[in-house]
Order: sequence, then C-alpha cells, then structure tokens
Amino acid sequence: MKHYQENNTHVWYDESLVTEPIESLFDINYWRSCNAIVGSASGRGTTWFIKLQSTIAALRHYHRGGLFGKIVRDQYLFLSLERTRSYAEFTLLQKLRSAGVNVPRPVAAKVEQTGLLYRADLLSEKISGASDLVDKLQLERLSSDDYQKIGVEVRKMHDVGVNHTDLNIHNILLDSEGKVWIIDFDKCKQQSGNQWKERNLNRLLRSFRKELGKRKIHWSEDDFESLMLGYNQS
Repeated sequence: MKHYQENNTHVWYDESLVTEPIESLFDINYWRSCNAIVGSASGRGTTWFIKLQSTIAALRHYHRGGLFGKIVRDQYLFLSLERTRSYAEFTLLQKLRSAGVNVPRPVAAKVEQTGLLYRADLLSEKISGASDLVDKLQLERLSSDDYQKIGVEVRKMHDVGVNHTDLNIHNILLDSEGKVWIIDFDKCKQQSGNQWKERNLNRLLRSFRKELGKRKIHWSEDDFESLMLGYNQS
C-alpha cells in the first residue's frame, strides 16, 4: 500500500492496480474527460464504474444515512487517519483478501480533512459478471450447493474475525462462474468473541425473509438450512 499526501488530502493505493495520476483518481470530471465511465449504480449516493488501465473499479463517495444524514450529508468527525471510513475499509479488504475471503480488491482510498471534519472516497474492483442475491432470486431458485458456498464464504469471513454489520442479501454476490463474493464493508471491523457471529447470521436470515415479503423471490426457509450446512461444515 502506497501513501500519497497533498496538503490535507491523503490517498492510499495499490500500486499494482493504479497507473493513472493519483491526484485525479477520485475526480469524476477527470474520468468523464477520459470517457472512462462505463456505468453507475444508485444507492445512498451514486457509485460510478470506472475503466482503469488494469481493471474496472467502483468509485464510491461516503454518505451519511438516517436523519442526521439529511443535515450533514458526507462529513465525519476526524479522530485519526486510521479511524477514517475509507482507510478502515481499504485495510479491512486487504486483510480479508490475504485470508482468502472473496471480497473486492481495494484499489485506492481517499481522505480529505477540513479542520475537525473529513470527507472520504473508495475505489474498489468491480466484480465481473456478478449479481446480488436479490436479483438472482427474482429470476430463479438457487441450488443447495450455491447456498452451501454462501455459508462457506460467510464462515471464512467470521474465521478472520470480521463482523459484517450489514450482512444482507444485497451484499452477497454470485458471479457467472458461481463464485460467491461479499461486499460493502463500510463500518465493519475485526472483533473477538462469538455472539456477534450469531447476530450476523440472524441478520442475514431476516434479510431473506424481508425480501420475500417485499417481492417475489425464489426462496424458502429450507434454503437457509443449506446455507448453515455450509457454514457449519467449513
């Protein structure tokens, strides 16, 4: 991981993935001028998909949620560089990948400090040919083997001690080769103990049930038993 600093702006990046100018990595107008924007997705903010020389990357600006987010959209209290949202997610993704967990490769992270506040951005690799479980389940029923692979991947993440505080079926992807990926590690952290692992799994089960109540998805409670079979056999 390389570190670049200009005044109160810090950028950490993987030099094996970044050949573009560091100062322009998070400038959406720069990417527009290069005709390098290949797509976008809407959520709390817009995620832009950018064609780098080495890969396709997702560019995300950190936005607050909830009522407070309506007042302060994208600023956070600065305590230290290590505790900023983008640096924490960047380094956590590195640790997970080093442990063999299928998560996006972190490309670069940015922190721009203004007094006691900061704004943050993250570039991470886009998973090619992947769809989240909600999209998959609206089209077809997944096999027992698919669910077991999901359980295996969640268990691998837990064995590293990473608490995914927003583990839901929007944040689990299946690619065109049937490989399982876990995404969106904002506000997640390494943690000791075991109680949080059960809470993670309960949250995941609730998300299946919630989507089943909102729309037609091909899912039943038995499918979660297959997921847990994979989790417990890992």
